[in-house]
Amino acid sequence: MPDSLTPESLTPGSPTADPAATDATTGAPTELVSLALQELRTQRQSLLDEIQQLEARREQINKEITATFSGQSDQIARRVKGFQEYLVGALQDLAVAAEQIELVPQPLLVKPSPLDQAQSSANPSAAGGDSSAPPAAAGLFAGDAELIRQHLQGFSGQPDFYADPWNLRRSLDDEGAALLDDWFLAQGGRGAQNSRGSRSRNALVAAAAIAILTRLYGERFQTLVLAGEPERLGEWRRGLQDCLGLGREDFGPNSGIVLFERADALIERADRLEERGELPFIVIDPGVPAIEVPVLQFPLWLAFAAGPGEQVDDLPPY
Repeated sequence: MPDSLTPESLTPGSPTADPAATDATTGAPTELVSLALQELRTQRQSLLDEIQQLEARREQINKEITATFSGQSDQIARRVKGFQEYLVGALQDLAVAAEQIELVPQPLLVKPSPLDQAQSSANPSAAGGDSSAPPAAAGLFAGDAELIRQHLQGFSGQPDFYADPWNLRRSLDDEGAALLDDWFLAQGGRGAQNSRGSRSRNALVAAAAIAILTRLYGERFQTLVLAGEPERLGEWRRGLQDCLGLGREDFGPNSGIVLFERADALIERADRLEERGELPFIVIDPGVPAIEVPVLQFPLWLAFAAGPGEQVDDLPPY
């Protein structure tokens, strides 16, 4: 049997004490504490880095809000202010225009054309009331009859697709030539003629008349087309553009051809042309139900009358 153990044998200084057991007992807690502290330091540093990133992001967002939202708000405010000033000015102009409107209709005064006055002074017998003498307008192109018929005959040949602008690029049939012969020489450039059945054919006749007038008057006249509706005016523009080799720049207030939906605007434009010493040539679409009386005072106007198979309010498209 072994000897019994005594308390003295278990003391550290005793030769029988185990050194390995002492180191294991005191060293394990120290290692665990170090690992825990190291993990806490790592988490703390990670949190600090994340907080720093969030603060930087917050500052960037504040800068963007200050730079963009405030700037856009200021720009919108300036636009609203400018639009408000525009509305105030427009309303003031409208009020002034409303005050100038004449609510009482003025009596219609038809003044004679300056060309009619010139013809009357040059031919006193016609002004004196001789019933056998033709009216002054009928003799307007009497001196140019040979030139007009020569051009009409030339239009019946092969079409010249490469002719200069304001020259007819399409062929004119015999009926169209006879219509213009009657309008120029019998009616003196003032009268109504039967429609050719479509706006394309009417535009061809009007284009031939414009080509002849260009040879006679050069740039001293302007063509005014009255059609009443935008669709009809579009057909007239395309027809004249094709027949005369024109461009879009040739249609406008300061160009050779002006398109009108209302008769009053056309009459006002024709009056201005006569005041400047220029000659208005008025072309009226068959869809226009009636000719305004003031149109009759002008020296050159050609109205197409709707035929039996045509309607006044509309014509078949070409």
